[in-house]
Amino acid sequence: MPLLASDRTVGRLSLYRRLLSHLLQEKVRSVFSHRLAEAAGVTAAQVRRDMMVVGYNGIPTKGYDVESLIESIGQFLDAPDPEAVALVGVGNLGRAILSYFDGRRPNLKIVAAFDNDPSKAGQVISGCRCYAVRQIPEVFAENEIATVIITVPADQAQEVCDLLVDAGAKGILNFAPVGLRVPAYIHVENVDMTTSLEKAAYFGRRP
Repeated sequence: MPLLASDRTVGRLSLYRRLLSHLLQEKVRSVFSHRLAEAAGVTAAQVRRDMMVVGYNGIPTKGYDVESLIESIGQFLDAPDPEAVALVGVGNLGRAILSYFDGRRPNLKIVAAFDNDPSKAGQVISGCRCYAVRQIPEVFAENEIATVIITVPADQAQEVCDLLVDAGAKGILNFAPVGLRVPAYIHVENVDMTTSLEKAAYFGRRP
């Protein structure tokens, strides 16, 4: 990587890539920073600063080449080889996530799911095999898993998190509505859908 990016920068780069992919599908070959900025909800200056982190420069008269910029962002964000991801909690939300991510990102593949329900062990859901929670250490070691998605109830989240950290998890996407206590070297990305919905409802009531 040219530089070590902040979590906000990484988030914006991921958003840029998604927006650029839509443009490419629409046969758009080049885009100026101000247009990308408008779509991303940031300033053109911010877009240009983020592209400096990636190490990509556009052409003043043509802007950014969409296809090559997608490739440059991918080289910055993605590991050289596909990364294995695990999911813990195969309830309704967990199943929806497995279905959503099935084949969507070749560089990030959910290779294992875990649940306390014995009836789910051995099942294959959206191409992903389910295991018992007690199998976390061996499955993590076998697949070199360092990234995990937590979709368990709040009262189970910390215990599950501790198991995952002990098994080698270093990046956690947390859908459980509770804060997690983790060592400083662990990155936790919290997704609080209740708070987001309440914010949307609050602003939706405005005239």
